[in-house]
Amino acid sequence: MGISIKEKYSLVCYLSLLHCTDQTFIVMAFNGKYELENQDNFGPFMKALGLSDEMIEKGNDLKSVSEIVQNGNHFKITVTTGTKVLTNEFIVGQETDVQTPTGAKMKAIINLEGTNKLVLKAENVTSITELTGDRLVNTMTIGNIVYTRQSKKIC
Repeated sequence: MGISIKEKYSLVCYLSLLHCTDQTFIVMAFNGKYELENQDNFGPFMKALGLSDEMIEKGNDLKSVSEIVQNGNHFKITVTTGTKVLTNEFIVGQETDVQTPTGAKMKAIINLEGTNKLVLKAENVTSITELTGDRLVNTMTIGNIVYTRQSKKIC
């Protein structure tokens, strides 16, 4: 008695999520595109980053899609909002330059907690991106201003 085609397909899909590096299996959980469904405290957070009132007003109503490509500990995150595209690449645990929505660069270290949480610590910004099922929740903090983005996986 063999396994069914459906079971074989499920196994192939599962194995394609795994990447072996240094004898450690890393789940490629983040790979995909995520569409912003809602956000809280966009304006005050972007103002604290230094974005102009005009840009905040324009950006508040635009659809946003985030694409995450994970290859082991290497991540490439591309956020497209209207015609603006913001791309950051990094290796987990290594200091990197991260571009902000204002175009400024800041030094940051991004760590992976478990298989589903990225934690960025920079000069005055903390960002936690957590994947739960097909939901991606990003919580960013500057001082006492907390900005939350909730997105759903679209592919």
